Amino acid sequence: MPKSRSAKAETPKQNAAKETRLNKYIANAGVCSRREADKLIVAGEIKVNGQVITELGYKVEPTDKVVFKGRKLSPEKPVYVLLNKPKDFITTTDDPENRRTVMELVKNACEERIYPVGRLDRNTTGLLLFTNDGELARKLAHPSHNVKKIYKVELDKSITKEDFAKIEQGLELEDGLAMVDGLAIVDNNKKTLGIEIHIGKNRIVRRIFEHLGYEVIKLDRVMYGPLDKLNLPRGKWRFLSDKEIAKLKRLN
Repeated sequence: MPKSRSAKAETPKQNAAKETRLNKYIANAGVCSRREADKLIVAGEIKVNGQVITELGYKVEPTDKVVFKGRKLSPEKPVYVLLNKPKDFITTTDDPENRRTVMELVKNACEERIYPVGRLDRNTTGLLLFTNDGELARKLAHPSHNVKKIYKVELDKSITKEDFAKIEQGLELEDGLAMVDGLAIVDNNKKTLGIEIHIGKNRIVRRIFEHLGYEVIKLDRVMYGPLDKLNLPRGKWRFLSDKEIAKLKRLN
């Protein structure tokens, strides 16, 4: 078994900073999380410079050739882009029907390949995160991490006290119980509400109100975890700050 570079006495100290743990290298390449990468390593699925590596903690250098299932992995610099999505764009990297996708809106953001984290449906506006950090993307998408999402909802008619209470208590939908984390009326005519939710089921906010006979006229995601739309116009994007990235990575 090849020795980890961390154990090689002849490795110069100045090269240590350039070394990356193999599981992190794999995760940065967008293959899977670090934990899942450890499983691939132990299973003998990863080759470094033509040799199968099964040692956890093995370190690689930028010049090493890392291969998984015949494909050379090329970890890119992590990039984090926040978009204020407009209507009429679908959240996918490619569409066979040639409809407009959110990728058009961030195509000039960076040279790295970035992908949307989760999705917003075609008529929903608001915050959408893009990254090439596969480990973080999987973390944010997994329901166990309870990533907070706040939406502004505009209905076709005023919500009743009874229906407001039903939503607060939780609604039984066709695919299970839909619980919200917060609900508030934000205008005098009771047609506009704020809803906080962490479950990620398909079209969940729209389905909650449709279940009670309301039509959602507008739906806008105004917060995603610690991120907000402050100074980010509709259709525009920006890079996350180091502070915002750190907050995302600290989410439980």
